Amino acid sequence: MTLYEEIFSQAAVIEHSLANNLQRIEEIAAAINERRPQHIFIAARGTSDNAARYAQYVWGVYNQLPVGLATPSLFSLYRQPPQLDGALVVGISQSGQSPDIVEVVAEGRRQGRPTLAITNNAASPLAEAAEYVIDIGAGEEHAVAATKTYSAQLLAIAMLSTALAEDAARLAQLAAVPEWITAVLAQDAAIARIAPRYRYMNHCAVLGRGYNYATAFEWSLKMKELAYVIAEPYSSADFRHGPIAVIGDGFPVMAVAPNGAVYDDMEALLVECSSKGAELLIISDNETLLARATSPVELPAGIPEWLSPLVTIVPAQLFSYHLTAVKGLDTERPRGLRKVTRTL
Repeated sequence: MTLYEEIFSQAAVIEHSLANNLQRIEEIAAAINERRPQHIFIAARGTSDNAARYAQYVWGVYNQLPVGLATPSLFSLYRQPPQLDGALVVGISQSGQSPDIVEVVAEGRRQGRPTLAITNNAASPLAEAAEYVIDIGAGEEHAVAATKTYSAQLLAIAMLSTALAEDAARLAQLAAVPEWITAVLAQDAAIARIAPRYRYMNHCAVLGRGYNYATAFEWSLKMKELAYVIAEPYSSADFRHGPIAVIGDGFPVMAVAPNGAVYDDMEALLVECSSKGAELLIISDNETLLARATSPVELPAGIPEWLSPLVTIVPAQLFSYHLTAVKGLDTERPRGLRKVTRTL
């Protein structure tokens, strides 16, 4: 499969995972609940680290668990791991092969903590190190840039949240995700027409907040690794604390701003950016905000905010793909990158 084909496979991947992983995830959730973790400690790198940012919000909001991101070098290089009392230790990795992520989970198990691997490789070192394993089942991903494995990781995180809370209403909402993704994919031609406008863009800011803080990071990563754009991700709150000074006439701002708890804050910031002359590319389901954008990308109506990152990332992936193609760059083999990255 090419990168383009893998982007388009995501609705089917999500549907397959919903059908095949629910029972196993419910069993894992029941076992975790019995051990009553007080907080969650996640080790991840790259795209998986962005999935972990989504987990911070979903598990924080709906499961009332503080979620922290590990500093793997404390485990792998300094050999001074923190005490993990009360933690559920989670490793998130598509390949499950990075030694530093494996070491965090292995240390969690040595300390007697419940450990969970979320991975696309159930035979990986990470899966072997963990007590519980969620195989996201995305199928082999051929392109270097992760797309379908990222959305499948988000789904696993969302499914685990509903299972931990025994929340049937939110679980039922997940069934509509493939339909929403399909609706966004239908805008592919329109997104392709937007990309040439940004062919000579060298830098930009990417804004999101709340659940879509993760989307801002993942979108910026895709533009960096594919199109070689210096794309800097920020929450709308952090952007006001200094970085907004870079905004001037024509400065490109990419934003993910669906309706929800953070919408008003995002809208206010984007209005301010527009008043300073910024060029706005906005992914949203709010028609008023889209009307302010130079390049609007409309989301389907009715997506619950907690599930919006599974959908908002798709137009971001398509834009990154088309921007890369229009710049004449290799969408399948970004320079200096390999599919499996092992860090110590």
